[in-house]
Amino acid sequence: MLKPAFFDRDACLVAQQLLGKIIRRKHRGTWLSARIIETEAYYLTEKGSHASLGYSEKRKSLFMPAGTIYMYYARGKDSLNISCRGEGDAVLIKSAFPFADQAADSDTLNTIIEIMQELNPTVTGGQRPAEKLCNGQTLLCRSLDLKVADWDGRQFDKNIFYLDDTGISVDQYIQTARLGIPTGRDEHLMYRFIDHDFARYCTSNPMSKKSLVADVDYRIIKNQ
Repeated sequence: MLKPAFFDRDACLVAQQLLGKIIRRKHRGTWLSARIIETEAYYLTEKGSHASLGYSEKRKSLFMPAGTIYMYYARGKDSLNISCRGEGDAVLIKSAFPFADQAADSDTLNTIIEIMQELNPTVTGGQRPAEKLCNGQTLLCRSLDLKVADWDGRQFDKNIFYLDDTGISVDQYIQTARLGIPTGRDEHLMYRFIDHDFARYCTSNPMSKKSLVADVDYRIIKNQ
């Protein structure tokens, strides 16, 4: 389980090192798991962050100790963040991918996907493809049954919801600009991080955009 000390560091470093970590969530007796493949960092001192708007009751989790869960409604749907070192600094978990291992109480990946599909059907009530269950911050929360009312302002709990380091190595990651930042609010800052091997499953793959130029609009970085 990742301890608060993991998050008590610079938000961009935390965002990059969260790639490959596992979200574990117990739902009605079954452990659901998803591998983090996309994150975004936010700072009090830049205009793209919620914290830059100032302290409020809704945003108080951002000003709590590193490792505090901050959840808010993005277009009316739940979104998962964790506070980092420095008041107001945080990381958003943007996308993940269904995952299974021995720590999931022997539940197969198929079982995990089936439960996620029940939690997160398509708008017409059909089954959402496995690769699209968690490719977006609100879809991720629906697939893992994470709600603002239940988790905002809380700490992770090993018995029901936590982030895990299973030793997965991410050899390369992409660094690029965040998504959905309004013009004039530091939209150019390259604070989004994507697991290179899972880029096709993230919210928006910069390598597939003809309008984006490598080493200008995004960088591919090898982990040391």
